[in-house]
Amino acid sequence: MSEETANLLSPEELEALSEGVKDGSVSVDTGYNTDARVSRHDLANEDSTLGVNVSSLDMINERFIRLFRLGLVEVLRTSLKMNATRAEIVQFGSYLQGLKPPLSVNVLRMHPLRGFSMILIEPTVIFSALDNFFGGFGKGVGELPSGRLFTPTEDRIIKMILDLAFKSLREAWSPLMDLEFEHSSSEINPQFAQIAAESDLVIHTRFESDSPDQESSAGYIDLVYPYASLKPIRDLLRSRMTGGDGDEESDKQWRDQLASAVGDSQLDLSVTLGELETTYQQFSEIQEGDLLYFRKPDFARVSINDVPVYDAEIGNRGPQTAMRIQEILRPKQVEEREG
Repeated sequence: MSEETANLLSPEELEALSEGVKDGSVSVDTGYNTDARVSRHDLANEDSTLGVNVSSLDMINERFIRLFRLGLVEVLRTSLKMNATRAEIVQFGSYLQGLKPPLSVNVLRMHPLRGFSMILIEPTVIFSALDNFFGGFGKGVGELPSGRLFTPTEDRIIKMILDLAFKSLREAWSPLMDLEFEHSSSEINPQFAQIAAESDLVIHTRFESDSPDQESSAGYIDLVYPYASLKPIRDLLRSRMTGGDGDEESDKQWRDQLASAVGDSQLDLSVTLGELETTYQQFSEIQEGDLLYFRKPDFARVSINDVPVYDAEIGNRGPQTAMRIQEILRPKQVEEREG
């Protein structure tokens, strides 16, 4: 109770009101919106329902896999079977909990996207590629000590894998937008690669791989985008990505068939020579033979399906009445002239 309200009541009235509330004789649930349901919302946390289309990211990832595998065969002489899991939106802290060092954790910038992204390479992929590169059978390694650092030779293999990943990602994103990649830093413990706060959302895709020579040689590559970096381009991600440049023979044939089908469509065309404003009383009193006076506009109005599209000049061509198009109308022009 406010101090102002308390000053309006005497001590006896306040005591009586308090007793009434306690014994139930005075109702207290009489305010506004007493039946309203309230849902808790934390403004400090991001919402994953703001429209980032992960289906478009899945298409980008599929394109990336094809390009990346070809690059591995060409550069590292490594043929890895890679399968992408569906892109998922998770909290960064939850993602980190499932990781165990040592890992090749690479932080990068993807211009013009904001913030930092991350490519994480599991050691089995690195050692399998290393063994293949030097003529082996792609054998992996067992569990490594948590503090074990990568050797200069292994770092060189990691750099080659990253270069291939950057090139493949650039081409995979090219139908949507042009990206430039900049490697920022490398770690072996993902806890030190803080591309986002633990409560922030990230978009995570895992590319699982296995060697055709040995089932035991399996690993994965993780691609992690901060959710905030993709929000500004969510409209682009909603649009449908195309797999080609539109010059395929099937696309040309489809366009020709569509143009042919549209060309046979029926349209209602009308020509308005002039308009006259009157009242209902004047209209009801019109008799046969009466003259109606109005100012004829400079051009007739041509409408298709009741939509004004042209201004035209009416005349004759031989025995037929004809019209000559003078101007193509835009909706804004029509509003300005009629307003």
